[in-house]
Amino acid sequence: MPKGVPNKKYTPEFKKLVVETMQEEHLGYCETAERFGVRHKRVQDWERIYLSEGPDGFAIERRGRGSTGRPRKLPKEVEEDLLAEVQRLRAENEYLKNLQALVLEDERRQRRKRR
Repeated sequence: MPKGVPNKKYTPEFKKLVVETMQEEHLGYCETAERFGVRHKRVQDWERIYLSEGPDGFAIERRGRGSTGRPRKLPKEVEEDLLAEVQRLRAENEYLKNLQALVLEDERRQRRKRR
């Protein structure tokens, strides 16, 4: 593929043809890339997508920025459940800290009595 042809977009049918030809004829990445006029890295990516998601995976647009970094909005019920669980776990942690302090204090008293 000549340099200077940036962001060439290939159809899902073409990608499927490339990967299936490679598999049927037992070609390597470089041989396949040469035959179809694409970079071998692209052929590797297409094979990975084909094996993990099937031929339908080629229809998904993968260019551009993925996430904006903002957390996604959760359904109201899920958010309320999570907040309730956080409160319960915080209370449980506080209880366990107090319990541990009481146990340590009791052990200290037992040691003093033995002396």
